[in-house]
Amino acid sequence: MKWTFPLLCSLGSICGVVCSSQTPLVTTEYPDFSFSEEWQVLGPFQIGTREAIWGADPLEALGGFRSLEHDDQATFRSSLASNGTVRWSTTSARLSESETGLAIAELSVSFPQIDWNALKHVYGWAAFQWQGWARGQIHLLSAKTLALHVEHILELWIDGEQYFGGDFYGYGRSALTLHLLPGEHRIDLRLVRDVRAMGGVEEPKLDLLLKLEESSGWLSPVLADESDEDSGILISDLVGDKNGPLASPYASATLRNDASHDIFINGVEATHNQCEAELLQSPLKLMPGQTRPVALKVACIPPAVELGPIMLTFSYLVEGISEVQYLTLFGLPQERGFYEPQKFTYLHPSGIVSYAVLRPPSSRSQCKELGPGNVSLPILLQLHGAGLEADSRQVRHSLDEVPDLCAWVLFPTGVTSWSGDDWHTWGFADVEAAIAAITEWIEQVGWSGPGVDTGRWLVSGHSNGGQGAWYALTHRPDKLMAAAPVSGYSSIQNYVLYTFWRTMDPGRDAVIQASLNSYRHELLLENAKGIPVLQQHGSEDDNVPPYHSRLLSEMLEQAGVATEYHEMPGKPHWWDGVMTTKPLQDFYHRVLDAPLKSSSLAQDNEFVVVSTGQGDMSPKNGVSIPSTRIPGQLAKVHVKHDPQTKGCSLSTSNVVALHLSENFDHCDALHIDGQQLGESPSSSTKGLSLLRKQGVWQVAHRSQLPARQASQQGGINAILKSKGPFYITYLSAQAKKTALQLSRNLCQYFAADTVITDDYNQSLDARTSNLVTVAIGGDLTDILDGADFPIKAFDDHLQILDHRIHSYDARRGLSMAFVRPLPNGRLDLVLWAIDEESLAIAARLAPLMTGTGQPDFVVADRSMLWKGLEGTLALGFFDDDWNVSRNSYFS
Repeated sequence: MKWTFPLLCSLGSICGVVCSSQTPLVTTEYPDFSFSEEWQVLGPFQIGTREAIWGADPLEALGGFRSLEHDDQATFRSSLASNGTVRWSTTSARLSESETGLAIAELSVSFPQIDWNALKHVYGWAAFQWQGWARGQIHLLSAKTLALHVEHILELWIDGEQYFGGDFYGYGRSALTLHLLPGEHRIDLRLVRDVRAMGGVEEPKLDLLLKLEESSGWLSPVLADESDEDSGILISDLVGDKNGPLASPYASATLRNDASHDIFINGVEATHNQCEAELLQSPLKLMPGQTRPVALKVACIPPAVELGPIMLTFSYLVEGISEVQYLTLFGLPQERGFYEPQKFTYLHPSGIVSYAVLRPPSSRSQCKELGPGNVSLPILLQLHGAGLEADSRQVRHSLDEVPDLCAWVLFPTGVTSWSGDDWHTWGFADVEAAIAAITEWIEQVGWSGPGVDTGRWLVSGHSNGGQGAWYALTHRPDKLMAAAPVSGYSSIQNYVLYTFWRTMDPGRDAVIQASLNSYRHELLLENAKGIPVLQQHGSEDDNVPPYHSRLLSEMLEQAGVATEYHEMPGKPHWWDGVMTTKPLQDFYHRVLDAPLKSSSLAQDNEFVVVSTGQGDMSPKNGVSIPSTRIPGQLAKVHVKHDPQTKGCSLSTSNVVALHLSENFDHCDALHIDGQQLGESPSSSTKGLSLLRKQGVWQVAHRSQLPARQASQQGGINAILKSKGPFYITYLSAQAKKTALQLSRNLCQYFAADTVITDDYNQSLDARTSNLVTVAIGGDLTDILDGADFPIKAFDDHLQILDHRIHSYDARRGLSMAFVRPLPNGRLDLVLWAIDEESLAIAARLAPLMTGTGQPDFVVADRSMLWKGLEGTLALGFFDDDWNVSRNSYFS
């Protein structure tokens, strides 16, 4: 038997309903659960930019906020307050509820007694960041399964149980599933105000949104608010009109298991006699509380939406229940003209379905001949700012004033509205996947216009997208024709300074800063030489101050980069037409209408290649640096070409290996660091791999290069380079809760898919995926025993080997996070602790938000929770042969 219910959907929205053969949920009354109106608040306390990942909560030295009871007379030390102390206070939440089974609490927390302006006058925006705690209640009249959404919260405790990760950016993608009994349930919220996410203008208050949603207790869809253009079903637009094809067959639904047992999704059916659908992976397992993006393919007979929205029905089994259950969702593709900006979907390297907005070349454009035999047009990449969807009106129509450009215009999403990690490892992989998918779009819709040259990009972007343009300019120089960063910040470290981090040994800080080198665009500008750059910034920008563009304009000139800078008088951060001002329009046309030319030594007789050594740099003029001597330190190659003798001279710094690709120009003689390479290098300068051993350069086969591959470089964040869903393995029952938390956070912050298992061999068999292994005590003994790796973990201690053995015996909170190599360029992120309680400390260090700076390995104890980085016992890097680097830190 299959339950069905009437469901009304407005045009342009996507609706969903749970249909279960066991327990249909039809809510017609106001909920019998709610939040408390009065909340107890304690704070504010000092916190640095993105420091909360490292703990740094002064109340943890007192046993944690959860151990404290409200006391009007109690005082607590705080560097932010008059007389150096703060007290408890209270605030009232704005409560609301609806007939759809939803209870909402909105809290606005501020501390007007603090002289914020005085602090800001001295310390800038960093002083507008603070942390604190708020305590309230959840009231229930009957036992319920509830989904809890916590917007702008990173960490919370419910009835004394910790939940780390929350929903700091308000994505609403991965709620907490709660099975609660009747009565009062205490909820403690850690408040962290972050200027990058919440602004640095006006009073530094923190606005929170809590939502409790009644669940069926089975498989639940993740549906966005009605006002949000993004929703639970991701599906392509229709191209041409209602009779046109979908721009891409890929689609996705984000689903959550609210049952108390595992759920197995076995299949999907589309609208009968109209569409077909199939899962890309089946069966799909969701453990209790897990959220997964479910990837599928959809094909429809035109007109696809003549009878209304496309209906997708998922069939699934709940463990222990033999009867098949059903979940039905509806998606309504939008009709877009052939030459309009249109949403199309594709597979991210991790296997999830992502999307971008594509504007094909206009039929009205009169493009000049771009070179002999050229029939393909380049790509104009337009990167959006933080908090915006690529399919939003603001982004989609930002280039309407230049409709006839000689280019394919692509608006990538970067997977999330914050592009996952600020257009870096995860977000930029999405950009490159979108670029590659244009050829699939051409075939899907039967395009007969100009082709696409996926190797030539003009990159522009606004705000965080402007910063993304700096990343592309400095990390993909061989792809770029030109770059136009608009109102972009120079680096995350320079945007909101790290001034207010807790005091730490400079040696520890040096490791963190080195881990963030890929975000320091100021250090990498030499890679931009030979690439035209136009900068634009509003003179009255109070979001990203124009100082950032002024600074980079000066530094570009010093690096020998051809650049022009336009500061728009009286303009703020954003205004209508910001991406199509006259300077930008002229720049777009000048770059895109120019005859095709290649970047080579013929044009650049002298240039510098700079690498962070984090495996995220493409070549410049065919020269790349796959391996460095000291990780965390920049590597450089200075290349000179003599056009008369056709000789090439290379001088290196911190370089172990070099690669000269097929794009590298032919050299009749090749000198490296004063050494002539080989007897007759003139026959083989292209495609060479070079290795320095004992101070001597020699030609090397790929097999002779250092063991660590580019896909394994880049600290703990390197696991985001996974070529499939993340496999999270818990090696004991006590680690299962942490595995679920990690899955939830990867889904929330990166929209990533995860497979949770207790079978390590199953994870190893996933030949392209990166792993996360969660272990307690001696769980790792069998895995690491006999392995040629410098870290060993035992029941009661751990060891790190470099030139001596660093041993850390059992102590309160002893924990560790580190990456280790797997075959095929894969990685295993190992999170280990001495006991179950301490595992939460290691779990904080898994990728979450940008700017936190986790290196290759970290050892800490419980003191990290209040000391922050100073509470770490060891942290640092592995070199490219997986030995502990000499610039690592040991206390």
